[in-house]
Amino acid sequence: MIGSVVLTIALACSIFTMVMYFLNYRGYKNTISYGRIGYHLMAMLVIVASTLLWHAILTHNYEYKYVYSYSQNSLKTGFLIASFWGGQEGSFMLWLLLTSIVGIILQSYTSKRGDLEPRVMAVFTLATTFLLIMVSPLFKNPFAYIWTESVFLNMKTLNQTLVTMPLFQNFIFSDGSTGQNFIKMSGELYSVLSSAGIAVNDLIIDGKGLNPQLLNFWMQIHPPILFTGFSMATVPFTFAIAAMMKNDYKDWVKQAFPWVLAGTGILGLGIMLGGYWAYEMLGWGGYWAWDPVENSSLIPWLVGVASVHTLLVQRRSQAKGGIGRYAKTNLILCLMTYILVLYSTFLTRSGVLGDASVHSFVDPGMIIYLFLVIFIGTFIVLGFGMLFYRWKTLTEETPVDEGLLSRDLALFTAAVVLSASAIIILVGTSAPIFGQAVDTFFYNEMHVPLVIIIGLLNGLSILLKWKNTKKEELIKKSAFAVAASLILTVLIVLFGKVTDIMMIILAFSASFSLFVNLEIAIKIVRGNMKMLGAYVAHIGIALFILGVIGSAAYSTEKNIDLIKGEPKEAFGYQMTFTGFQSIENNTKYAFNVDIKKGDKVYSISPIMYISEFNNGLMREPAILTTFTKDIYVSPLGYEEGDRRAQDGSVFQLEKGGSVEFNGVKIIFTEFDISPETMQAMQQGKDFEMGAKFAAEMKGIRKEFELKRKSISGKIEFTSESIKDLNLKVELLNLQAGKIDFALSTLDGTQRQKVEEKKEILSVTASVKPFINFVWIGVAIMVIGFFVSVVRRLPESFVK
Repeated sequence: MIGSVVLTIALACSIFTMVMYFLNYRGYKNTISYGRIGYHLMAMLVIVASTLLWHAILTHNYEYKYVYSYSQNSLKTGFLIASFWGGQEGSFMLWLLLTSIVGIILQSYTSKRGDLEPRVMAVFTLATTFLLIMVSPLFKNPFAYIWTESVFLNMKTLNQTLVTMPLFQNFIFSDGSTGQNFIKMSGELYSVLSSAGIAVNDLIIDGKGLNPQLLNFWMQIHPPILFTGFSMATVPFTFAIAAMMKNDYKDWVKQAFPWVLAGTGILGLGIMLGGYWAYEMLGWGGYWAWDPVENSSLIPWLVGVASVHTLLVQRRSQAKGGIGRYAKTNLILCLMTYILVLYSTFLTRSGVLGDASVHSFVDPGMIIYLFLVIFIGTFIVLGFGMLFYRWKTLTEETPVDEGLLSRDLALFTAAVVLSASAIIILVGTSAPIFGQAVDTFFYNEMHVPLVIIIGLLNGLSILLKWKNTKKEELIKKSAFAVAASLILTVLIVLFGKVTDIMMIILAFSASFSLFVNLEIAIKIVRGNMKMLGAYVAHIGIALFILGVIGSAAYSTEKNIDLIKGEPKEAFGYQMTFTGFQSIENNTKYAFNVDIKKGDKVYSISPIMYISEFNNGLMREPAILTTFTKDIYVSPLGYEEGDRRAQDGSVFQLEKGGSVEFNGVKIIFTEFDISPETMQAMQQGKDFEMGAKFAAEMKGIRKEFELKRKSISGKIEFTSESIKDLNLKVELLNLQAGKIDFALSTLDGTQRQKVEEKKEILSVTASVKPFINFVWIGVAIMVIGFFVSVVRRLPESFVK
């Protein structure tokens, strides 16, 4: 309750702050101090609410529906902290928290720059108001109690002593497909518990936990960085609106530019960390699948990068007087960056991509859907309404005196190409909303020419001068870069066996950008280091493109069955499966593979396990990283070594299945796996689990149970002899959902001949040439962005 109260007060403070700042803009001078107090109070309350949610998660307070749904006792501290943003409510809360913190920095920044503060903060607090409404008790409140809506609680998360009490009998439900029992938590049960003096936290002793695909190191880092980028995208929008409120378009470019650079750099880092997470976790061997939700975060980044280039031109052209060139373009791009972030949120959270994206949340309901539409609509109307209102004042003519060979035109062309990329992805990403689907081939084919142009422009724009450049001078400046690029491209073709003409041109384009920027960066290192930003960022992008060519276009893949102890040749390496071991308290299994080349032997361990979260088989790849490539091994399946009969009397059944043998019908009726057995398995203790059978023939029915025992790490299987039916049943394997068993007669008329079957690990192995250039390139690019921020920040003060 206290968390909801804190958020409600924070919402009131945000509205109050917005009004106070707007009144100050309208001429009420004394209200600015109230606005500042209101904002800091709002931010403090958001931090308090976030702390309360973290406290509830870390102390396993399962009376909150959100805590029960996304955390559990067995999670490590890092993942418990990360479960804060594991669901819709928490991710909105994270966005709100980071936006509030960004606002504290922004308030301090704008207060030192003339009359900028009231205009910027009035718009900024409109954004925080919408986010606070979203996490309020009316919508996606992370502090909602678990009994406010009906929730079915899995028996394994409940106190087994309490659930046997008679008062729970009317609230127990069974799932016929899985045989699992649940208790329906509702306001009615809460009243019963209160009358009996039983606390909810005494009944619920564990949570459901995180989706197993979220149990990765990068879950702790990727979402906060991505949402920091989303939060910072609010700032250029507010600067653009502030400029139109005052109808003054000269100073806002200098003031907004450091924020555009920082926000774009952070958002780009967040996007590619998500790509690395997918590469490391999902097992399909790639880092970008053109998934609609992945795309939706890429679109605002592309628009933000486009605005970087045109803001440079406007700032440079302002030296001649006036508002400068591309004033309308820059306002539109800065407005669209944040609007597209909101659109990204709509796609992810509204449920419209539920069938088109593995990242999309389920349908949140019509009310949330409509609120998200209102959220986006408000900022579209505000932004473009102001732009339309000021359109005539933005038509000031700026003298155009640059030629075709000018940096001005090259930067504008780069912005156009980046915007074209964003539009293509936007169209493809939005297609599922209209019942259409776009294949990844569409994105790849459309983007190769655009990336070629970007690579060339990243080199040419550096070589060209402002206004105009003589052809002879350009040829002289570019001679080294062209020659070096041709040599590197030839080497890539010869040693990389690149034959596709578009890939060859793309390799030359990226190489040209790399050598141009590297040559100039080396010269600048001896002088002013702050000038390195653009060159470093362009070097990073060039390396990224080269990495994509190697890892995506020329990756090779092969499915391999690795028989234990027998080497298999693949990609010039010998791969040998040496066995498996249980890890993490017997909840996962690591399959050890030795990879040998020459005298060097490397060991990797792909992982497979049955997730308690969804009872599904989860696979985690293993990656051997070298300087020039990755060896990527993703597990497909495992056949356990066991005893097999040569005469065909070995059978596999699912629960409820049956088989005929020698006139006897054998039925597998059910598993016998108690909660105590599951607990013993998780703790690595000795345990036994059973499979119950019934055997029928001519009116005779015998019921019996076979068991799989784990004693001091050794696995044993039991058998059953039934004299009345002349039958012997021997358990061979017991796995999730299925059992293997052998049948024979006691009198030897059908006796099994047993042989040993070897263990087989099936994997998909692939080679990813130069994939490290992808990660290194992104890291260098982000460094370049922040070097530029250091350079541009002092320029943001208006003289």
